[in-house]
Amino acid sequence: MIGVIGKKVGMTQIFDETGRVVPVTVVQVVPNVVVSKKTAEKDGYNAVVVGVYEKKKSRVTKPYAGQFPEGIAPTRILREFRDFEKEVDVGQSIDASVLDGVRFVDVIAKSKGKGFQGVVKRWGFEGGRATHGSKFHREPGSTGNSTYPHHSFKNIKMPGHMGNERVTVQNLKVVRVDAEKGVVLIRGALPGPRNCDVLIRKSVKKS
Repeated sequence: MIGVIGKKVGMTQIFDETGRVVPVTVVQVVPNVVVSKKTAEKDGYNAVVVGVYEKKKSRVTKPYAGQFPEGIAPTRILREFRDFEKEVDVGQSIDASVLDGVRFVDVIAKSKGKGFQGVVKRWGFEGGRATHGSKFHREPGSTGNSTYPHHSFKNIKMPGHMGNERVTVQNLKVVRVDAEKGVVLIRGALPGPRNCDVLIRKSVKKS
């Protein structure tokens, strides 16, 4: 599986070869340093561990620093890609060119946090009548039994924390890869706010 970590810059639009406008999200690919390689003989599976964003020395604990070989500074983010399709060495930097030839990707990021929300905004409940005197406007309604046992049923959609969770959007088309500028243009919208970290990997369902 080919993959890389980048930063979501924002959205824009470009013209394709037929002259049609294509909405794209710009992802700046930061240098991905290969921290270690896992093998089937030693770890039970093959994977490449990459890190981005050098971490402040004052914030690095000894156990955390022990994951990094000599000569490689500890990084703030560590991710691994199983069965990496290209040959890389520890200490090597991976850039946007690793996605050359990849047509479709899956993008993983944390969605925008929206705080505590009610059922109308969180789940799209219709609510009750808006007329005067109905006394039922945006409430969730019944959540359990009226008699024994007195508890709410499992998996009931209720008010709660909305957003700020891991989201994967699959089968997004790669419009352009500019290795010189270190950017990847992906058709459509990506999860997460502007300047958030995104993980781009080769699509597992579409080639």
